[in-house]
Amino acid sequence: RGDRYDRYCIRIEEMRQSVRIIVQCPEQMPGGMIKADDRKLCPPSRCRMKLSMESSIHHFEPYTEGFSVPAPSTYTAVEAPKGEFGVFLVSNGSNRPYRRKIRAPGSAHSQGLDSMSKHHMPADVVTIIGTQDIVFGEVDR
Repeated sequence: RGDRYDRYCIRIEEMRQSVRIIVQCPEQMPGGMIKADDRKLCPPSRCRMKLSMESSIHHFEPYTEGFSVPAPSTYTAVEAPKGEFGVFLVSNGSNRPYRRKIRAPGSAHSQGLDSMSKHHMPADVVTIIGTQDIVFGEVDR
């Protein structure tokens, strides 16, 4: 039917499937390096950073200078645990974005609240919000 109990059952099944995936990961993970050698993508290891001044500089460089986003704009989305997490950046070619917009998964969830709460009692709205897993800190902008 698609009611609150059904969403609860789906959430429980998602947790069971997540545990199954976590158990499979160590078994199927290949051996070898887990960090890229490209210093622009990954900072050097702590051990290397403590021994070399150059490594220390490369460690702090991405955090102090940032990355240059190619002009004019880009939208990138990744699958987050609660849905799509997207970042929209407008660049002028420097390392500081001209404009940015972050779209959290709760944005889409909160838009469905009106249609989901029709013909329900006001007390049911609390349960509906709970089963949607809306975090108001991410939608209160």
